[in-house]
Amino acid sequence: MRTKIAVFLVALTGITVLSVTAGPETVVREDLEQQGLKVATFAGGCFWCTEAGFEKLPGVVEAISGYAGGQAINPTYKQVSSGTTGHTESVQVYYDPKVITYAGLLQSLWRQMDPTDGDGSFVDRGNQYRPAVFYHNQQQRLIAEKSMQELAASGRYSKPLATELTPLTRFYPAEEYHQDYYKHNPLRYKYYRFRSGRDQYLEKTWGDDLHPDFTQFGRDLPQASTPMKDTTQKAAVASRFAQFRKPSEKQLRNTLTELQYEVTQEEGTERAFHNEFWNEKREGIYVDIVSGEPLFSSTDKFKSGTGWPSFTRPITSTAVTEHTDTKFFMTRTEVRSQYADSHLGHLFSDGPQPTGLRYCINSAALRFIPREQLVTEGYGELLSLFSE
Repeated sequence: MRTKIAVFLVALTGITVLSVTAGPETVVREDLEQQGLKVATFAGGCFWCTEAGFEKLPGVVEAISGYAGGQAINPTYKQVSSGTTGHTESVQVYYDPKVITYAGLLQSLWRQMDPTDGDGSFVDRGNQYRPAVFYHNQQQRLIAEKSMQELAASGRYSKPLATELTPLTRFYPAEEYHQDYYKHNPLRYKYYRFRSGRDQYLEKTWGDDLHPDFTQFGRDLPQASTPMKDTTQKAAVASRFAQFRKPSEKQLRNTLTELQYEVTQEEGTERAFHNEFWNEKREGIYVDIVSGEPLFSSTDKFKSGTGWPSFTRPITSTAVTEHTDTKFFMTRTEVRSQYADSHLGHLFSDGPQPTGLRYCINSAALRFIPREQLVTEGYGELLSLFSE
């Protein structure tokens, strides 16, 4: 698309659109996340338009145009627009979850593009303009699946949805001249948008429902929140382990049992119903066996019947990291600890409410600290997890 626009602009104004090298790989902006913002990544065709649409929403602090869903490292616009890298033009959205939910962002996405067109977006044709929802965690995936099912059943479209739903692997910010294009080049942006047919299609498809109050969507859905409401306590917990340095292989073999080493360092799995904490019922927290970083609480533990400790969520949203595991001819979501990078177990979407998630964790990766020992063990700030 931008190749076509460049030709038009040269003819109209004599200005040549130049290609600039893309910046470094980025998945999330830590400075924005530290403000308590959440991040979501979507593709809705031309990222000039999608970025502009999201930045006008209440609760959205910033939207960044870029590339996702491809194979090349640090792709340039020229590479992506050729359709050979597998990327699609995307936007990473940083939003305040207290103002707008992830479900609200999805409702805005549906009203910005044609979710039934998997071969491009309006005048922009090719895989590099395909629509997509790139989820960052399983909570986002579940909400997106529900939203897409409702959209497909709405009868609004005569064709089936063709929007890709896939985990985010890497997001690369686009060149600087693409950022906030609608602000820096308003006339060119408005001319392109009008000629693309986007607004005409959206008005015909949505009518009076094109501009609802997006902050009201998803208020009845379980959000990916944490039981730790006090951000000061969260910061205190995180700062204690931020400087942790993983011991050497020799040190780990000397301090861990054979099973603990196999599970945490070699991604092993212990036997179901024959492990230390599968039937643990006491109040307390579960910490990483290597670093001691707090991972899960008994307040979120439930009886899953699987024979392993199961939790609906971690203590904080950043306590664990998620990774795609394709071993054994299946695709699963692996769960690892944030600082020690220990293999913990896997995440499934068959858990109870309010999250619908099941963190299936190996006991061998954990150490249990009973509630009455939290203060003496140095975790006194986590007493707030438990009712008096």
